[in-house]
Amino acid sequence: MIDSKGYRPNVGIILCNDEGRVFWAKRKGANSWQFPQGGIDGDEDPETAMYRELWEETGLRAEHVQLLGRTRYWLRYKLPDRYIRKNSTPLCIGQKQIWFILRLTTDESMVRFDCGHKQEFDNWKWVEYWYPLKDVVYFKRRVYRKAMDELGALLIANDVGVNADSYLSGRLAFG
Repeated sequence: MIDSKGYRPNVGIILCNDEGRVFWAKRKGANSWQFPQGGIDGDEDPETAMYRELWEETGLRAEHVQLLGRTRYWLRYKLPDRYIRKNSTPLCIGQKQIWFILRLTTDESMVRFDCGHKQEFDNWKWVEYWYPLKDVVYFKRRVYRKAMDELGALLIANDVGVNADSYLSGRLAFG
């Protein structure tokens, strides 16, 4: 599914723990790390797609997480020219994403990578909130920053049971 401007609808997932650290996943067979993300199928709304992608990529279900929030609007990134498949129709020039922030409410031993039809990741770690901005592939940094700015602010809300120190200390360094 590609929209009329060439963007593929997608969801991104920022999964945090009670210490405000975030789930950082290594792509299978590569030295490339990212947040879980994936396409929205034609019959899905973004939240349904997010829970499907969460299960396929991490083995976690809705009952293992608390949904803290989502971005208000689509966030877009363009693919570098060398990654655009010029012979495909319709032409996909990038992704438009709705981002979600979740809090893990179960034991992290529940994480597994063999639930989807194609394994996306082969390792993961908890990292400081802003760490992904330094480590993600360059063309995703701007959209990561927008999503993390908007959703990280939820971590300092009084009704969220997450220690926001990781977010707040990094905010001073990156803000």
